[in-house]
Amino acid sequence: MSASQHALLRPDWRAAGPALVLVAGGALYLIQAYDGRQAALYLLGGALGLVLFRAAFGFASSWRAFLFDGRGAGLRAQMLMLAVASAIFLPALAQGTLFGQPVGGALAPVGLSVLLGAFLFGLGMQLGGACASGTLFTVGGGSTNMVVTLVFFAAGSLLGTAHMPWWLEQPSFGTISLLKIFGLTGALALQFALFAAIVLASVLIERKRHGRIGFGFTAPAAPGAPRPSLVRRLMLGPWPLLWGAVLLALLNGATLYLAGHPWNVSFGYTLWGAKAAVALGADVAAWDFWTWRYPKRALAGGLLEETTSLMNFGILAGAFLAAGLAGRFAPQARIPGRVVAGAVLGGLLMGYGARLAFGCNIGALFSGIASGSLHGWLWFAAAMAGTAIGAFLRPSFGLAVEGRPVSPG
Repeated sequence: MSASQHALLRPDWRAAGPALVLVAGGALYLIQAYDGRQAALYLLGGALGLVLFRAAFGFASSWRAFLFDGRGAGLRAQMLMLAVASAIFLPALAQGTLFGQPVGGALAPVGLSVLLGAFLFGLGMQLGGACASGTLFTVGGGSTNMVVTLVFFAAGSLLGTAHMPWWLEQPSFGTISLLKIFGLTGALALQFALFAAIVLASVLIERKRHGRIGFGFTAPAAPGAPRPSLVRRLMLGPWPLLWGAVLLALLNGATLYLAGHPWNVSFGYTLWGAKAAVALGADVAAWDFWTWRYPKRALAGGLLEETTSLMNFGILAGAFLAAGLAGRFAPQARIPGRVVAGAVLGGLLMGYGARLAFGCNIGALFSGIASGSLHGWLWFAAAMAGTAIGAFLRPSFGLAVEGRPVSPG
């Protein structure tokens, strides 16, 4: 974007107006149809969508930039996010309450299903173009090809529920909580030591390859563009990565308080896929997964009753508002066939992988690690390996990789 184009950016009320109605009207409807808690969760999702869009806070591009170009600012921002969230989550989980509200963490077994599922997710998010949260905020921001990724993410997640009982029988060490093993002080110390080690490694790699290190204190700007005022930056963005990291951690803490559990994204996709299948005549309710207590209740209820689904709608609305306020809501009319193919395959892999791995980059990685669950760290390692393979395949689908040409179509 040129300096002149950057200077012309202003709110597009053709998008921002309907988005405001969607956010405010949705909250009012939820108060009347349900209660204030549902409205608050929807607005919390809206805040998450706005922050994600403003800070362009994703995992797919930042991991790819680190692995293929040695740029680690995004990875370092994620470590800060995890550190702040851990400082909120672990004391609350050790006590069992947060400001008097009973809370539980995102704990899951450490086993083969997580290893394979996270690998498939990492591969899929490179072909699909974004992670689970990235898919939501880019769709809300007007990305047409990401709608394809979202649809097939839901389809892949539904397929994962059909096979989940079999995967649960595969080798596993069970749930391993760092909080239970090391206590609050030990778990915090271990977590912070791991975050610091990853930050240090990324700094050394980036300094060796590029000499200079970016920490995300300033937002990216177009060459020659004037430095915006704080008010203009808050309104139009982009926000520095570190703003996004801290705000996302605080908002996940708010989710823990309001919902009683950490932020998750992928189960909302799973439920959307199941509801669509039921509408098409499939007897999803007879599948073993959907006879379990929580899935059964979610399938029987409405899409605005289940917390994850509700917050996902909020994220879409919040990103829509952020894009409108920034004058950046501009859906594409045409998408190259190879990009569509990547979106289909990537969405399926992410959806299926998220179910096997008990969550996505939010539910398993972000919330899992912040909860002191070892499966979150296994997810991180396996998904990073999948990212390396997926990024290698991106040029074949007409998608760019730092330092590599796109394969001719």
